[in-house]
Amino acid sequence: MPDLIVRRPARALGLELSPSPLLNRLYAARDIGSAVELAKELRYLSPPSALSNIGAAVDLLCTALREQWRILIVADFDADGATGCALAVRGLRALGAAEVGYRVPNRFEHGYGLTPEIVALAAQARPDLLITVDNGISSHEGVRAAQALGIKVLITDHHPPGQTLPTAEAIVNPNLPDDGFPSKHLAGVGVMFYVLSALRARLRESGWFAERGLSEPNLAQYLDLVAFGTVADVVRLDHHNRILVEQGVRRIRQGQCAPGILALCEVAGRDPGRLNAADIGFYLGPRLNAAGRLEDMSQGIACLLSDDPEAARHIARRLDEINRQRGELTADIHAQALERIEGIARAPADLPFGLCLYDPDWHQGVIGIIAGRLKDRLHRPVIVFAPDREGRIKGSGRSVAGMHLRDALAAVATEQPDLIHQFGGHAMAAGMSLATERFERFREAFDAEIRRRLSADDLRGRLLSDGELAPDEFSLETARLLREAGPWGQGFPEPLFDGVFEVLSHQVMRDGKTLKLRLRPPATALELEAVAFRRAAEFEPGTRRVRIAYHLDVNLWRGERLQLLVEHLEAA
Repeated sequence: MPDLIVRRPARALGLELSPSPLLNRLYAARDIGSAVELAKELRYLSPPSALSNIGAAVDLLCTALREQWRILIVADFDADGATGCALAVRGLRALGAAEVGYRVPNRFEHGYGLTPEIVALAAQARPDLLITVDNGISSHEGVRAAQALGIKVLITDHHPPGQTLPTAEAIVNPNLPDDGFPSKHLAGVGVMFYVLSALRARLRESGWFAERGLSEPNLAQYLDLVAFGTVADVVRLDHHNRILVEQGVRRIRQGQCAPGILALCEVAGRDPGRLNAADIGFYLGPRLNAAGRLEDMSQGIACLLSDDPEAARHIARRLDEINRQRGELTADIHAQALERIEGIARAPADLPFGLCLYDPDWHQGVIGIIAGRLKDRLHRPVIVFAPDREGRIKGSGRSVAGMHLRDALAAVATEQPDLIHQFGGHAMAAGMSLATERFERFREAFDAEIRRRLSADDLRGRLLSDGELAPDEFSLETARLLREAGPWGQGFPEPLFDGVFEVLSHQVMRDGKTLKLRLRPPATALELEAVAFRRAAEFEPGTRRVRIAYHLDVNLWRGERLQLLVEHLEAA
């Protein structure tokens, strides 16, 4: 069914948090209740001591440093894992670790997390300590395999744990039961930043730096990596994460960041001096993620670890090439998926509430992207499956607001224990594997579970709008104000406005998908430039008035001018 523009409920403004009435309205709609919640300085972060088990983790790391253990980082194969791995390697080396290496599982050969297979590969480097980043909380077998080889394990993760925990020497995860850390939304790279902060404090207290004549590192120099991974993992931008992202983005804008990030900006056509969180999410993150989707995330980590700008550019160009291949593959499979959907139902109302698609020729590296696009188009939970190398099929799912995907999978697994081989994830995204012959059973069970939890009305796409703008708010000054009021993202959404406009002219761009419009708010003399990506087919030539939902943006092409980025349009 079509998107509906729904305005956020008006809330009492309460405190005047900004000189701008518009910002005060936006903050109230996002439940900001105090000026402290808008503070972006590092001193407003909670201390590492608030994390449970942080003491045991630091004890282990101090022993590793003093006894010069070989340390090996095992990271996830996405942008959060890659940035967290680069942070761990750079940070531990700066703190005086004798030998720090890394291994990242290959999505197609080793599977997700600290599996026995990746432990066997890691063991070739003869490590004394394995440290997981952005994974490990469900790696019971992998931890046992490591310990059987005499290797100690420190798990740092942010994913929700299962009913039992692995028997690692220490586990740091803000989502552990009874953990007192106020932010439950740290990305994996954020958890690692806290671990390094706690370790540095302990080393300082023990006289480690003075004893060895080491300069105590300023860990803020690595916030570029923390910001990158936090935005790319689409975690909720609560107060803690907004601070981490803001501080990291500031460093990137100042050029005080890893050469690999500057190289990724270059190949993505982004000006690092003007970078914002959305640029990381839409331009940089996909290029880093592409390596893990199609090939090996070791290339992405190497880019982030390189201190040689030219070497970083060389790797970034390769990542850009892989991302182009990923885009072509995604477009092909997406088109096939849409054909499959047309064969299932003539209209979205006839589709399953929980949609599952599988094709033996699809590529598992891009099924998560496909699931996300179909979810956005059809406004319902979607899981897309592709074959793996073990004779099973792997699924990647994306969900809609109000539907906790991992909980739904847990309910299916409880009702039919033999159905799902493995699953994990969180509210909005999850992954799983199952035997190919069980796909039809799973498809039916998943749809039935979603029908128990959602109504037909829940499947109507809704865009939450912050209402209309006054004529005097259509200005570059307002667009700049909103840009600097972020960082905006998941859980702290970028302001979206709506209104009815007169259509002065329209133009379909060369790609055949992008629509450019010149619009006028009624009863004004304003002429506004608007661009609607991938929405040309939704506009009927001759339409005189449209209702749109849009973001205010600054178009930087040949100077600066105001632009409306259209998220939805319909004839008015």
